[in-house]
Amino acid sequence: MAGFFLVFSFFKLLDLRGFADAYMSYDILARRSRAWTPAYPLVELALGAAYLARWQPVVTSGVTLALMLVGSVGVLRAILGKRRIRCACLGTALNLPMTTVTLVEDLGIAAMAAAMLAWGN
Repeated sequence: MAGFFLVFSFFKLLDLRGFADAYMSYDILARRSRAWTPAYPLVELALGAAYLARWQPVVTSGVTLALMLVGSVGVLRAILGKRRIRCACLGTALNLPMTTVTLVEDLGIAAMAAAMLAWGN
């Protein structure tokens, strides 16, 4: 999970403005607060570093679980609404459409974080 967060945050930080525009089109928190969009890649970067350092695993996994579940809501809404939007998961480095793969990815990470919380790792 450390690698995922570090790599994905890096791509988002390459073009923070482009990421923010794409992210605001579907994320429920970003729609409510423009300030959340530049913070999100920094939170991912911090989570990556925390997983790598094995810093406070319960806190790290708890934040990851909450972040991914909240993010999944916006992705699910976009998919169910059949909206064709750009996925901001890799910033603007790649022009990827949002698909069910995005939802599976978010829920998969949430499941891993939940398992880490359940098993104390």
